[in-house]
Amino acid sequence: MTRVVVGLSGGVDSSVAAALLLDQGYDVIGVFMKNWHDTDATISDDCPWEEDSKDALIVAEKLGIPFQTLDLSAVYKERIVDYMFAEYKAGRTPNPDVLCNREIKFDVFLEAAQSLGADYVATGHYCQKEITKSDDGDIVHLIAGKDQNKDQSYFLCQVNQEQLSKALFPIGHLEKSAVRAIARERDLITADKKDSQGLCFIGKVRLPDFLQQQLKPKPGNIVEISPESGLYGSDMESGIHEMSYQESDGSVVGRHQGAHFYTIGQRKGLGVGGKEEPLFVIGTNVDSNTIYVGMGDHHPGLSRKNLFIDAADVHWVRPDLSLKIGDEKTYLCRIRYRQTLQKATLSRTKEGLIISFDEPQKAIAAGQFAAWYDNNELIGSGIIGA
Repeated sequence: MTRVVVGLSGGVDSSVAAALLLDQGYDVIGVFMKNWHDTDATISDDCPWEEDSKDALIVAEKLGIPFQTLDLSAVYKERIVDYMFAEYKAGRTPNPDVLCNREIKFDVFLEAAQSLGADYVATGHYCQKEITKSDDGDIVHLIAGKDQNKDQSYFLCQVNQEQLSKALFPIGHLEKSAVRAIARERDLITADKKDSQGLCFIGKVRLPDFLQQQLKPKPGNIVEISPESGLYGSDMESGIHEMSYQESDGSVVGRHQGAHFYTIGQRKGLGVGGKEEPLFVIGTNVDSNTIYVGMGDHHPGLSRKNLFIDAADVHWVRPDLSLKIGDEKTYLCRIRYRQTLQKATLSRTKEGLIISFDEPQKAIAAGQFAAWYDNNELIGSGIIGA
Protein backbone atom coordinates (compact mmCIF):
# COMPACT_ATOMS: atom_id res chain seq x y z
CA MET A 1 0.00 0.00 0.00
CA THR A 2 1.28 3.45 -0.91
CA ARG A 3 2.12 5.46 2.20
CA VAL A 4 1.49 9.21 2.46
CA VAL A 5 2.51 11.51 5.28
CA VAL A 6 0.12 14.44 5.57
CA GLY A 7 1.23 17.70 7.10
CA LEU A 8 -1.66 18.25 9.51
CA SER A 9 -1.62 21.92 10.41
CA GLY A 10 -4.71 21.90 12.60
CA GLY A 11 -6.76 23.59 9.87
CA VAL A 12 -9.64 22.39 7.75
CA ASP A 13 -7.70 22.08 4.49
CA SER A 14 -5.09 19.57 5.67
CA SER A 15 -7.77 17.73 7.65
CA VAL A 16 -9.84 17.13 4.52
CA ALA A 17 -6.70 16.28 2.54
CA ALA A 18 -6.04 13.44 4.97
CA ALA A 19 -9.65 12.26 4.80
CA LEU A 20 -9.66 12.18 1.00
CA LEU A 21 -6.40 10.24 0.89
CA LEU A 22 -7.94 7.62 3.16
CA ASP A 23 -10.89 7.35 0.79
CA GLN A 24 -8.46 6.77 -2.06
CA GLY A 25 -6.90 3.82 -0.28
CA TYR A 26 -3.60 5.31 0.87
CA ASP A 27 -1.81 4.36 4.08
CA VAL A 28 -1.97 7.76 5.81
CA ILE A 29 0.11 9.15 8.67
CA GLY A 30 -0.58 12.60 10.12
CA VAL A 31 2.33 14.75 11.24
CA PHE A 32 2.19 18.17 12.86
CA MET A 33 5.22 20.35 12.27
CA LYS A 34 6.28 22.18 15.42
CA ASN A 35 8.19 25.15 14.06
CA TRP A 36 8.33 27.49 17.01
CA HIS A 37 9.40 27.27 20.66
CA ASP A 38 9.61 30.92 21.69
CA THR A 39 6.71 31.42 24.11
CA ASP A 40 7.69 35.10 24.48
CA ALA A 41 6.82 35.75 20.84
CA THR A 42 3.86 37.98 20.13
CA ILE A 43 1.43 35.33 19.00
CA SER A 44 -2.31 35.90 19.16
CA ASP A 45 -4.09 34.01 21.94
CA ASP A 46 -6.93 32.87 19.68
CA CYS A 47 -4.82 30.58 17.47
CA PRO A 48 -1.43 29.64 18.95
CA TRP A 49 0.43 26.64 17.60
CA GLU A 50 -0.46 24.64 20.71
CA GLU A 51 -4.15 24.83 19.82
CA ASP A 52 -3.41 23.88 16.21
CA SER A 53 -1.44 20.85 17.39
CA LYS A 54 -4.32 19.68 19.58
CA ASP A 55 -6.80 20.10 16.73
CA ALA A 56 -4.51 18.12 14.41
CA LEU A 57 -4.37 15.30 16.97
CA ILE A 58 -8.16 15.27 17.35
CA VAL A 59 -8.57 15.07 13.56
CA ALA A 60 -6.08 12.20 13.35
CA GLU A 61 -7.93 10.30 16.08
CA LYS A 62 -11.27 10.93 14.33
CA LEU A 63 -9.88 9.59 11.06
CA GLY A 64 -8.15 6.69 12.80
CA ILE A 65 -4.67 7.45 11.49
CA PRO A 66 -1.31 7.48 13.33
CA PHE A 67 -0.18 10.91 14.49
CA GLN A 68 3.20 12.39 15.35
CA THR A 69 4.60 15.80 16.19
CA LEU A 70 7.82 16.68 14.41
CA ASP A 71 9.99 19.34 16.04
CA LEU A 72 11.56 21.41 13.27
CA SER A 73 11.98 24.56 15.33
CA ALA A 74 15.77 24.71 15.09
CA VAL A 75 15.96 24.39 11.32
CA TYR A 76 12.93 26.66 10.91
CA LYS A 77 14.64 29.38 12.93
CA GLU A 78 17.82 29.00 10.91
CA ARG A 79 16.30 28.84 7.44
CA ILE A 80 13.18 30.98 7.78
CA VAL A 81 13.13 33.25 10.82
CA ASP A 82 16.80 34.29 10.75
CA TYR A 83 16.60 34.83 6.99
CA MET A 84 13.46 36.91 7.39
CA PHE A 85 15.03 39.15 10.02
CA ALA A 86 18.19 39.57 7.92
CA GLU A 87 16.14 40.55 4.87
CA TYR A 88 14.06 43.13 6.74
CA LYS A 89 17.21 44.52 8.35
CA ALA A 90 18.66 44.97 4.86
CA GLY A 91 15.54 46.83 3.74
CA ARG A 92 14.10 43.99 1.68
CA THR A 93 10.67 42.33 1.83
CA PRO A 94 10.88 38.51 2.13
CA ASN A 95 8.02 36.04 1.86
CA PRO A 96 8.47 33.46 4.63
CA ASP A 97 5.63 31.25 3.38
CA VAL A 98 7.34 30.71 0.00
CA LEU A 99 10.56 29.86 1.82
CA CYS A 100 8.76 27.55 4.23
CA ASN A 101 7.53 25.42 1.36
CA ARG A 102 10.95 25.28 -0.30
CA GLU A 103 13.05 24.81 2.82
CA ILE A 104 10.76 23.04 5.29
CA LYS A 105 7.66 21.31 3.93
CA PHE A 106 9.22 19.93 0.76
CA ASP A 107 12.74 19.51 2.06
CA VAL A 108 13.25 18.74 5.75
CA PHE A 109 9.68 17.52 6.26
CA LEU A 110 9.87 15.44 3.08
CA GLU A 111 13.07 13.77 4.31
CA ALA A 112 11.45 13.03 7.67
CA ALA A 113 8.41 11.58 5.92
CA GLN A 114 10.59 9.32 3.80
CA SER A 115 12.28 8.06 6.97
CA LEU A 116 8.79 6.91 8.01
CA GLY A 117 8.52 4.95 4.80
CA ALA A 118 6.43 7.50 2.95
CA ASP A 119 6.17 7.44 -0.82
CA TYR A 120 4.63 10.93 -0.84
CA VAL A 121 3.93 13.92 1.35
CA ALA A 122 0.59 15.70 1.13
CA THR A 123 -0.53 19.18 2.13
CA GLY A 124 -3.73 21.17 2.12
CA HIS A 125 -2.57 23.58 -0.58
CA TYR A 126 -5.06 24.78 -3.16
CA CYS A 127 -3.03 23.78 -6.17
CA GLN A 128 -2.85 20.81 -8.52
CA LYS A 129 -0.23 18.79 -10.31
CA GLU A 130 -0.18 16.90 -13.56
CA ILE A 131 2.44 14.59 -15.03
CA THR A 132 3.38 14.13 -18.68
CA LYS A 133 5.90 11.78 -20.20
CA SER A 134 8.89 12.98 -22.22
CA ASP A 135 12.00 11.44 -23.72
CA ASP A 136 13.96 12.77 -20.75
CA GLY A 137 11.53 11.41 -18.14
CA ASP A 138 8.40 12.63 -16.40
CA ILE A 139 7.58 16.33 -16.35
CA VAL A 140 5.60 17.49 -13.33
CA HIS A 141 3.31 20.46 -13.94
CA LEU A 142 2.33 22.73 -11.04
CA ILE A 143 -1.21 23.90 -11.81
CA ALA A 144 -3.26 26.59 -10.08
CA GLY A 145 -6.02 25.44 -7.74
CA LYS A 146 -9.56 25.23 -9.07
CA ASP A 147 -10.74 27.80 -6.53
CA GLN A 148 -9.22 30.95 -7.98
CA ASN A 149 -9.93 32.86 -4.77
CA LYS A 150 -7.83 30.37 -2.81
CA ASP A 151 -5.20 29.35 -5.38
CA GLN A 152 -1.92 28.88 -3.50
CA SER A 153 0.37 27.87 -6.35
CA TYR A 154 2.32 31.12 -5.81
CA PHE A 155 3.48 29.84 -2.42
CA LEU A 156 5.05 26.83 -4.15
CA CYS A 157 6.87 28.89 -6.77
CA GLN A 158 10.31 27.81 -5.46
CA VAL A 159 9.82 24.05 -5.38
CA ASN A 160 11.58 21.86 -7.92
CA GLN A 161 10.67 18.84 -10.04
CA GLU A 162 12.00 16.32 -7.54
CA GLN A 163 10.00 17.87 -4.71
CA LEU A 164 6.84 18.05 -6.81
CA SER A 165 7.20 14.43 -7.86
CA LYS A 166 6.86 13.44 -4.19
CA ALA A 167 3.97 15.81 -3.41
CA LEU A 168 0.20 15.30 -3.40
CA PHE A 169 -2.41 18.07 -3.24
CA PRO A 170 -5.68 16.26 -2.48
CA ILE A 171 -7.96 19.34 -2.31
CA GLY A 172 -6.56 21.30 -5.25
CA HIS A 173 -9.51 20.37 -7.46
CA LEU A 174 -12.08 21.61 -4.91
CA GLU A 175 -13.66 24.91 -3.97
CA LYS A 176 -13.18 26.03 -0.38
CA SER A 177 -16.90 25.67 0.29
CA ALA A 178 -16.74 22.03 -0.80
CA VAL A 179 -13.78 21.40 1.52
CA ARG A 180 -15.70 22.73 4.50
CA ALA A 181 -18.75 20.69 3.49
CA ILE A 182 -16.66 17.51 3.48
CA ALA A 183 -15.25 18.40 6.91
CA ARG A 184 -18.78 18.85 8.28
CA GLU A 185 -19.90 15.54 6.78
CA ARG A 186 -16.98 13.83 8.53
CA ASP A 187 -17.71 15.74 11.76
CA LEU A 188 -14.16 17.09 11.87
CA ILE A 189 -13.41 19.63 14.60
CA THR A 190 -11.76 21.93 12.05
CA ALA A 191 -14.81 22.20 9.77
CA ASP A 192 -15.64 25.79 10.69
CA LYS A 193 -12.25 26.87 11.99
CA LYS A 194 -11.04 30.18 10.57
CA ASP A 195 -8.11 30.10 8.15
CA SER A 196 -4.75 30.90 9.70
CA GLN A 197 -3.29 34.27 8.74
CA GLY A 198 0.01 33.71 10.48
CA LEU A 199 3.47 32.62 9.48
CA CYS A 200 3.84 29.11 8.12
CA PHE A 201 2.96 26.53 10.79
CA ILE A 202 3.61 28.94 13.66
CA GLY A 203 0.19 30.45 14.27
CA LYS A 204 -1.10 33.97 14.14
CA VAL A 205 1.68 36.52 14.40
CA ARG A 206 1.43 40.27 14.13
CA LEU A 207 4.46 40.83 11.92
CA PRO A 208 5.42 44.34 13.16
CA ASP A 209 5.49 43.11 16.77
CA PHE A 210 7.34 39.95 15.75
CA LEU A 211 10.00 41.97 13.93
CA GLN A 212 10.45 44.37 16.84
CA GLN A 213 11.54 41.48 19.04
CA GLN A 214 14.72 41.18 16.98
CA LEU A 215 15.08 44.48 15.14
CA LYS A 216 15.52 47.37 17.51
CA PRO A 217 13.68 50.66 16.98
CA LYS A 218 15.77 53.32 15.26
CA PRO A 219 14.01 56.69 14.88
CA GLY A 220 14.39 58.43 11.55
CA ASN A 221 12.72 60.83 9.14
CA ILE A 222 9.71 60.33 6.92
CA VAL A 223 10.27 62.36 3.77
CA GLU A 224 7.46 63.17 1.34
CA ILE A 225 8.35 63.27 -2.34
CA SER A 226 6.13 65.40 -4.54
CA PRO A 227 4.88 63.88 -7.81
CA GLU A 228 6.03 67.12 -9.44
CA SER A 229 9.58 66.71 -8.15
CA GLY A 230 10.96 65.95 -11.60
CA LEU A 231 12.36 62.61 -10.42
CA TYR A 232 10.01 60.55 -12.54
CA GLY A 233 11.14 60.32 -16.12
CA SER A 234 12.03 57.52 -18.47
CA ASP A 235 13.73 55.61 -15.66
CA MET A 236 10.36 54.92 -14.03
CA GLU A 237 8.99 53.59 -17.32
CA SER A 238 11.88 51.64 -18.77
CA GLY A 239 14.56 51.35 -16.11
CA ILE A 240 14.84 48.22 -14.01
CA HIS A 241 16.20 49.75 -10.85
CA GLU A 242 14.23 51.22 -7.97
CA MET A 243 14.26 54.99 -7.85
CA SER A 244 16.88 56.27 -5.40
CA TYR A 245 15.84 59.26 -3.30
CA GLN A 246 17.70 61.68 -1.07
CA GLU A 247 16.27 63.67 1.82
CA SER A 248 16.89 66.86 -0.12
CA ASP A 249 14.44 65.62 -2.78
CA GLY A 250 11.45 66.20 -0.49
CA SER A 251 10.25 67.54 2.84
CA VAL A 252 10.26 65.92 6.27
CA VAL A 253 6.66 65.22 7.33
CA GLY A 254 7.15 62.91 10.29
CA ARG A 255 9.26 60.41 12.19
CA HIS A 256 9.36 56.61 12.16
CA GLN A 257 10.82 53.89 14.40
CA GLY A 258 13.07 52.18 11.87
CA ALA A 259 13.22 52.01 8.08
CA HIS A 260 13.59 48.22 8.29
CA PHE A 261 10.01 47.97 9.60
CA TYR A 262 8.52 49.33 6.37
CA THR A 263 8.06 48.09 2.83
CA ILE A 264 7.20 49.60 -0.55
CA GLY A 265 3.49 50.24 -0.90
CA GLN A 266 2.81 50.26 2.84
CA ARG A 267 0.09 52.63 3.99
CA LYS A 268 -0.59 51.78 7.63
CA GLY A 269 1.66 52.63 10.52
CA LEU A 270 3.09 55.90 9.20
CA GLY A 271 1.32 58.09 11.74
CA VAL A 272 1.28 61.18 9.51
CA GLY A 273 -2.03 63.01 9.31
CA GLY A 274 -3.42 66.19 7.79
CA LYS A 275 -3.03 65.08 4.18
CA GLU A 276 -5.66 65.24 1.45
CA GLU A 277 -4.97 61.60 0.58
CA PRO A 278 -3.24 58.74 2.38
CA LEU A 279 0.55 58.49 2.23
CA PHE A 280 2.23 55.38 0.81
CA VAL A 281 5.82 54.23 1.21
CA ILE A 282 7.56 54.62 -2.16
CA GLY A 283 11.13 54.03 -1.01
CA THR A 284 13.25 53.08 2.00
CA ASN A 285 16.92 53.51 2.78
CA VAL A 286 18.15 51.48 5.74
CA ASP A 287 21.63 53.02 5.50
CA SER A 288 20.36 56.56 6.09
CA ASN A 289 17.32 55.19 7.99
CA THR A 290 14.91 57.21 5.89
CA ILE A 291 11.42 56.41 4.61
CA TYR A 292 10.17 58.13 1.46
CA VAL A 293 6.44 58.53 0.95
CA GLY A 294 4.11 59.81 -1.72
CA MET A 295 0.54 61.04 -1.40
CA GLY A 296 -2.19 58.94 -3.00
CA ASP A 297 -2.16 55.52 -4.67
CA HIS A 298 -1.67 57.27 -8.01
CA HIS A 299 1.71 58.70 -7.05
CA PRO A 300 4.22 57.91 -9.83
CA GLY A 301 6.80 56.65 -7.34
CA LEU A 302 4.49 53.82 -6.34
CA SER A 303 4.46 52.09 -9.73
CA ARG A 304 7.04 50.60 -12.08
CA LYS A 305 6.88 48.66 -15.32
CA ASN A 306 10.02 46.59 -14.82
CA LEU A 307 11.90 44.52 -12.30
CA PHE A 308 15.17 42.61 -12.29
CA ILE A 309 16.07 39.18 -10.91
CA ASP A 310 19.72 38.25 -10.51
CA ALA A 311 20.75 35.13 -12.43
CA ALA A 312 21.52 33.28 -9.18
CA ASP A 313 17.97 33.94 -7.94
CA VAL A 314 16.08 32.69 -10.99
CA HIS A 315 14.28 29.38 -10.43
CA TRP A 316 12.50 27.31 -13.06
CA VAL A 317 9.78 24.96 -11.82
CA ARG A 318 9.88 23.80 -15.42
CA PRO A 319 13.62 23.71 -16.17
CA ASP A 320 12.89 22.42 -19.67
CA LEU A 321 11.40 25.84 -20.42
CA SER A 322 14.23 27.96 -19.00
CA LEU A 323 15.28 30.90 -21.12
CA LYS A 324 18.78 31.12 -22.56
CA ILE A 325 20.74 34.37 -22.72
CA GLY A 326 19.15 36.55 -25.38
CA ASP A 327 15.77 34.79 -25.24
CA GLU A 328 12.46 36.56 -24.65
CA LYS A 329 9.02 35.15 -23.89
CA THR A 330 5.65 36.49 -22.81
CA TYR A 331 4.14 35.10 -19.63
CA LEU A 332 1.54 36.02 -17.02
CA CYS A 333 3.20 37.22 -13.81
CA ARG A 334 2.42 38.15 -10.24
CA ILE A 335 4.59 39.61 -7.50
CA ARG A 336 2.39 38.75 -4.52
CA TYR A 337 -0.19 36.20 -3.44
CA ARG A 338 -3.65 36.75 -4.93
CA GLN A 339 -2.49 39.47 -7.25
CA THR A 340 -4.28 39.23 -10.59
CA LEU A 341 -1.92 37.78 -13.18
CA GLN A 342 -0.33 40.47 -15.32
CA LYS A 343 0.97 40.14 -18.87
CA ALA A 344 4.74 40.65 -19.07
CA THR A 345 7.77 39.95 -21.25
CA LEU A 346 10.69 38.04 -19.72
CA SER A 347 14.12 38.84 -21.16
CA ARG A 348 17.16 36.76 -20.23
CA THR A 349 20.48 38.57 -20.01
CA LYS A 350 23.89 37.46 -18.80
CA GLU A 351 23.23 39.20 -15.50
CA GLY A 352 19.78 37.79 -14.94
CA LEU A 353 16.14 38.18 -15.90
CA ILE A 354 14.24 41.37 -16.71
CA ILE A 355 10.46 41.28 -16.36
CA SER A 356 8.74 44.06 -18.29
CA PHE A 357 5.03 44.42 -17.56
CA ASP A 358 2.57 45.68 -20.15
CA GLU A 359 1.08 47.91 -17.45
CA PRO A 360 2.87 49.57 -14.51
CA GLN A 361 2.72 47.55 -11.28
CA LYS A 362 2.33 48.99 -7.81
CA ALA A 363 4.55 48.28 -4.84
CA ILE A 364 7.34 46.23 -6.40
CA ALA A 365 9.82 45.62 -3.58
CA ALA A 366 13.20 43.94 -3.47
CA GLY A 367 13.05 40.57 -1.74
CA GLN A 368 9.58 39.68 -2.99
CA PHE A 369 9.07 36.69 -5.25
CA ALA A 370 7.94 37.22 -8.82
CA ALA A 371 6.28 34.16 -10.37
CA TRP A 372 5.37 33.57 -14.00
CA TYR A 373 2.68 31.36 -15.48
CA ASP A 374 1.66 29.90 -18.82
CA ASN A 375 -2.12 30.08 -18.48
CA ASN A 376 -2.68 28.28 -15.17
CA GLU A 377 0.67 26.49 -14.95
CA LEU A 378 3.43 27.97 -12.82
CA ILE A 379 6.64 27.96 -14.89
CA GLY A 380 9.20 29.72 -12.71
CA SER A 381 9.96 32.36 -10.12
CA GLY A 382 12.72 34.54 -8.72
CA ILE A 383 13.66 36.92 -5.93
CA ILE A 384 13.23 40.52 -7.00
CA GLY A 385 16.55 42.29 -6.75
CA ALA A 386 15.64 45.71 -8.15
